[in-house]
Amino acid sequence: MGAMSPWHWAIVALVVVILFGSKKLPDAARGLGRSLRIFKSEVKEMQNDGATTAAPAPAAPPAELPSAAPVADPTQSAATHTEPRTS
Repeated sequence: MGAMSPWHWAIVALVVVILFGSKKLPDAARGLGRSLRIFKSEVKEMQNDGATTAAPAPAAPPAELPSAAPVADPTQSAATHTEPRTS
C-alpha cells in the first residue's frame, strides 16, 4: 500500500493537466529548468569564491595620504557663495 501504482500516477498526471492546462506545463518545465541551471551555476561560483578567499592574499602596501587642501578664507561664509535665483 505504500507504493503508488501506475494508475495512481496516471490520475495525478491527469489532475495536473486539468489544473494547469497543457499549454502552461511546458513553459513551467522550461522555467524550472532555467532556474535550476542558474542555481547550480551560482552554487559553483560560491564554491569557487570560497576556495579563492581561503588562500592568503599578499598584503598591499599602505596608500599615501593626500596632501592638505588649501584652507578657505574664514571671513567668507558659505551664504555669500550661493547662486542667484533665476525665477
